[in-house]
Amino acid sequence: MTPDEAADFALINLIDKGAVSFEGFAEDGEPLYRFTEKLEDVAPDLYKMHMSMLNTEIMALWEKGFVDMDLFEQSPTVKLTKKAFDKNEINDLNETLQNFLKELKRVYHEKR
Repeated sequence: MTPDEAADFALINLIDKGAVSFEGFAEDGEPLYRFTEKLEDVAPDLYKMHMSMLNTEIMALWEKGFVDMDLFEQSPTVKLTKKAFDKNEINDLNETLQNFLKELKRVYHEKR
């Protein structure tokens, strides 16, 4: 089995177990997937890695002033700042943070 086949198999397995859901297609045509709440039970190591990445990216956006949150809260609420909507400021972010900020905005608008 090639690495690509193994990755496809793992993704299908996570979808079958309800830990990943298909969300549609990105602007470039790539499929979009989202981890569900079941990920923690189905794949705890992947869940921990995912949460660590999320925390790192949220902290980077917070340090740069794109989000606001109270770090002393048990479960801090992340709020977008005006800077998060300034195209010039966004263009100064690296691609990873730009994509993460775009995803935060999408999730924010879905919940409204």
